[in-house]
Amino acid sequence: MNTINIAIANQSPEFDRNLIASLPSSGPRYTSYPTADRFHSGFDAQEYIHSLDMRQAGSPNQPLSLYIHIPFCNTICYYCGCNKIITKDTSRADAYIEYLEKELNLLAPHLNGRHPLIQLHFGGGTPTFLNDGQLERVFGMIRRHFDLLPDGEYSIEIDPRKVSRETVLHLGRLGFNRMSVGIQDFDPEVQKAVNRIQTVEETREVIEAAREAGFKSVSVDLIYGLPHQTPESIKPTIDTVLSLNPDRLALYHYAHLPHIFKPQRRIDTAAVPDSEAKLDILQYAVQTLTARGYVFIGMDHFAKPEDELCIALKEGRLQRNFQGYSTYADCDLIAIGVSSIGKIGNAYVQNERDIEAYYAAINAGRLPVMRGYRLNSDDLLRRDIIQDLMCRFALEFETYERAFGISFADYFREEWADLQHLAELGLLQLRADGLTVTPKGRFLIRNIAMVFDYHLRHKETTAQYSKTV
Repeated sequence: MNTINIAIANQSPEFDRNLIASLPSSGPRYTSYPTADRFHSGFDAQEYIHSLDMRQAGSPNQPLSLYIHIPFCNTICYYCGCNKIITKDTSRADAYIEYLEKELNLLAPHLNGRHPLIQLHFGGGTPTFLNDGQLERVFGMIRRHFDLLPDGEYSIEIDPRKVSRETVLHLGRLGFNRMSVGIQDFDPEVQKAVNRIQTVEETREVIEAAREAGFKSVSVDLIYGLPHQTPESIKPTIDTVLSLNPDRLALYHYAHLPHIFKPQRRIDTAAVPDSEAKLDILQYAVQTLTARGYVFIGMDHFAKPEDELCIALKEGRLQRNFQGYSTYADCDLIAIGVSSIGKIGNAYVQNERDIEAYYAAINAGRLPVMRGYRLNSDDLLRRDIIQDLMCRFALEFETYERAFGISFADYFREEWADLQHLAELGLLQLRADGLTVTPKGRFLIRNIAMVFDYHLRHKETTAQYSKTV
């Protein structure tokens, strides 16, 4: 194992309120570089096909990842900014599944037959909006086009309010082996304010059913900064979540942007905690989780020491993709469904966001590409650097000098002054041959990564980025 990464994995993040206040308060989450707001409509279906065909000519049998977006939800959670369709009519999913199958059929000629699959993720929306028969139909479709590898990671996002123990057991039989369980907060006042009433009992039933079904990992999602949350109100939620004994835990910051996300207009802005209270909540949660043995993976993710994410961090092979931290992100990613984003080689591709436009494209016999981006050599270099910062929290400059034929100091002359400033603030240790992120800097890793973001530095964007802390 890499001694630097072992040492980093054993560190806990350090809070410095004055430092946090002095740095840019918002920035990309870097699930990709360049970020999705840089994608453009000049990248079309033919560009996507070209990328797929280049892959088939170069490494046709390398395992793939597959992302499937299910946009439907039974009810609306007021905080949510995801691409979703609110309906109780499950028959709408039948038509949608037909189009997923048609999209896969359009992709099939460019995938070299029944392709090995190492990673699968169902996201949404609410993937468990689908009933058992619909889920079985989608999984059958997947197996017709892909060969699920025995050591693969096959995950699904779960809303415990809509899932029975029997459905979880069914998911296990289909082939899922990981799940992400939405919780957000167990406090009744907070739940009422965001229109998500969820009991501890139904949440516990789902997690226990996942253990019974043999799921390898159960992750739970919490959000801090929701209306009526306080440093005191969050404590029972944290205690309850810990009693559920999840393998992984994500602690997301709520971005209150009612001018962008219409459902958030139903939230009382006056009830949203201020920056100091949110930082109190976050600090308590992080300190409690680390005291209880969870390892800080990065940004807002925690895992048990024996979890694959933690092992990958210690071994220096942690990755990051559109679904967050992963151990399989080097794989090319095929993404199907409305608004989904994939990655093939040096290109990103995003499907139509509007479901009618998505259907119309497929009816016309073409892949439903809305926009995308082909990376140039500078993008590829910066993508590698940002990936290493987000996942390994250290850079050895010689690595990039050899791979890209550059002098690091000369190439990043403009960035060097910013790195020196961050070093003076205590976020990183800067050397002539590399840098290492400090415990204080790991908590603000997005701010460090932003130094290397050429597009953020040189090009305007209308994107509204989330808070870095």
